[in-house]
Amino acid sequence: MKYKQALFPWVIYRLLPNLQRLTVARFRHRNDAEEHMKIIQRLLPQASFTIAFEVSQPYPRVQPTILTILE
Repeated sequence: MKYKQALFPWVIYRLLPNLQRLTVARFRHRNDAEEHMKIIQRLLPQASFTIAFEVSQPYPRVQPTILTILE
């Protein structure tokens, strides 16, 4: 996950057929996402939307390796 995306963890997805989704918008606060989704649902009443909280994945730790030099 990119740094900018990590700053906006609340995401509105439009649900599409075949278990696909489309990111509509990202927000810092859940309340902002809920209010925006209400407006979108009024504009597109036939579409399905959902709000999700995306947790950023920490970077995997790299185990230090010990190099042996063969002489």
